[in-house]
Amino acid sequence: MTEPLRLSKRLIELTGCSRREAELYIQGGWVTVNGVVVEEPQHKVSDESVVLLPGAQAEALEPVTLLLHVPDGFSAERASDNLQATAQWADDQSGIRPLKGHLQRLSPCLPLQAGAAGLQVLTQDWRVERKLKEDQAKLEQEYVVEVQGTLTPAQLKRLNHGLLFNGVALAPCKVSWQNETRLRFALKNPLPGQLVFMCNSVDLKVLGLKRIRIGGVSLGKVPAGQWRYLAGKERF
Repeated sequence: MTEPLRLSKRLIELTGCSRREAELYIQGGWVTVNGVVVEEPQHKVSDESVVLLPGAQAEALEPVTLLLHVPDGFSAERASDNLQATAQWADDQSGIRPLKGHLQRLSPCLPLQAGAAGLQVLTQDWRVERKLKEDQAKLEQEYVVEVQGTLTPAQLKRLNHGLLFNGVALAPCKVSWQNETRLRFALKNPLPGQLVFMCNSVDLKVLGLKRIRIGGVSLGKVPAGQWRYLAGKERF
């Protein structure tokens, strides 16, 4: 039995590649150990079969953006800290090859309203992070709010335009009934606590909030607790 070696060192012995190339091959999901992809260069091997897959490219991982469906009762921070590869939505249509490196060094963008579930953007891409930060004031966000109570036509009109929050007039937004207990809010850059305040101002009790869209990107049918990749054709 041979002395265990780091996978990266074994790959160098087998292919003659450089140390950096070996690490990139492994982190890129191009190396198997006994037929199973291993993405950790420090993984120890001895007599196992190590194979560099056909089409392997020694390139740094492209940064990705994930769309996470934060479940009810979870903070976005807690949910993102426990992201698992197994929680990827089975119907993810992005075409991106899943890698463990995609679940590391993710930055949350545009925080949810306090207590809200739904769409949370997590990104490794500084361009996405910068765009969402710079365009925050003009990007429309859509929330579905579960409420208890009824509205008169005048109260619904006030929700769309006419409320003051902390002494400041709120910008016009679009509010409509989705069904008998749910309101849809489409508004730009909601202030912390704004949606609950708006509902309370017209005698509605908020039972739950869920963000379903940011700009041109919607959560879609991703189940609670799962995530998908932002597809290349999607734009905020």
